[in-house]
Amino acid sequence: MSPSPTRCSLLGFAGFSGSGKTSLLRQLLPLLRHHGLTVGVVKHTHHDVEQDTPGKDSYELRHAGAAQCLLAGPNRSILTFENLHPEEPNLNESLSRLDLNALDLVLVEGFREAAIPKIEIHRPVHGKPLLCLQDPWIVAVASDHPELPISCPLLDLNQPHQIADFILQQHAQDRLQQVKS
Repeated sequence: MSPSPTRCSLLGFAGFSGSGKTSLLRQLLPLLRHHGLTVGVVKHTHHDVEQDTPGKDSYELRHAGAAQCLLAGPNRSILTFENLHPEEPNLNESLSRLDLNALDLVLVEGFREAAIPKIEIHRPVHGKPLLCLQDPWIVAVASDHPELPISCPLLDLNQPHQIADFILQQHAQDRLQQVKS
């Protein structure tokens, strides 16, 4: 499947902290890639992030006042944006920073309140409520519990192949939101 400007889909993953969102994404990425999808990820964090090392040129240039710094290397490049006025990230702004023309699918971790199709990660043992009962954007729930009182599809959290198949089906049938590039 080759990337196309009109075929980049968007799918979120929502759940309470510690539910396993990142662990699931780490399992899904190679499965989706194996099926020919080029996948990007946007991950929301409430923490300050630092991917650079003090003393390195890129770190020093950023801290000297560069509003954006692109560290370009042969195997990967890292683009850092400095927020002049710290505020919660905006999903649309974050998506606009990706090269959507080179992607088939963007997986979004966090941004729980976003009006995008989402898979909820739910572990009843954590004692948290089901988000799908209040969020009409949740298209399925992935859980480690085989029975939940829900009306959307229930996926086995311990079977990432099953979840990947669900995502591939949703993508192939254009049931996911298209990202505008």
